[in-house]
Amino acid sequence: MAILVKPNTKVLIQGITGSFGARHAQLSIDYGTQVVAGVTPGKGGQFFEYGGQRVPIFDTVAEAAKQTGATASAIFVPPPFAADAILEAVDADLELAVAITEGIPVNDMVKVKRAMEGKRTRLIGPNCPGIVTPGAGKDSHGGCRIGISPGYIHKQGNIGVVSRSGTLTYEAVWQLTSRGVGQSTCVGTGGDPVNGTSQLDVIKLFNDDPETTGIIMIGEIGGSAEEEAAEWIAKHCKKPVAGFIAGTTAPPGRRMGHAGAIVSGGKGTAEAKIAAFKAAGIGVAVTPSEMAETLLRMM
Repeated sequence: MAILVKPNTKVLIQGITGSFGARHAQLSIDYGTQVVAGVTPGKGGQFFEYGGQRVPIFDTVAEAAKQTGATASAIFVPPPFAADAILEAVDADLELAVAITEGIPVNDMVKVKRAMEGKRTRLIGPNCPGIVTPGAGKDSHGGCRIGISPGYIHKQGNIGVVSRSGTLTYEAVWQLTSRGVGQSTCVGTGGDPVNGTSQLDVIKLFNDDPETTGIIMIGEIGGSAEEEAAEWIAKHCKKPVAGFIAGTTAPPGRRMGHAGAIVSGGKGTAEAKIAAFKAAGIGVAVTPSEMAETLLRMM
């Protein structure tokens, strides 16, 4: 099994005609993802053609979902328009919206979060690498890749990976795959201060997934997401969890690559997060190169 997306998930891509959206639509098709529609206002009726496939393009998400049965969206829309794109997916009642866009104004995301209250749609991101559920084919092709993660590093298996950092997501996945250990699903939650799905949300889903047998959780300085997840893990998680916190050498007050990775008011420090991990029984990797080994040792 897997969480959130499976090989048969039908995906639409908002912004499929832009250079970035088009490139990753091609890579998702190559991976075996069921890309069934694209959405670009004003280009309805055209087709995105690649690899012998003709993916229809629609003016609206609602129309695309109705015509194709798509239940998930990848959002490659420029920052000034990305919040509206997310809300369009919500209004279309999709199950999942994955916002890859970096640089969405925080105020826009606050409005999005309020508008999503009580709605069916789950948001991953923004400013995230997306989600991958590996398939069973050669090099795990035939799975579902929504976002920008390199497909070839994944292998079907039983380890769940959740991370605020895109690059460290890839590092953990490749470490596992290089050791012959596959993944159930890999989720990048994103590095912005206001996002949709938290690390704790993903941990709960992995905990409930009968075929996920271990979890790697990658955090970073800023915010309290890791401490909240650690507190829940200590009380409820039935599976081994290994973790890593990025930013231990960051100067105080320095804003890092992620807008949410800033320590302010003495909160969100690497030391506090590592202490929370240890108190919860989470295996702490001292360096990124030890993430997979730390979990496998625990198992």
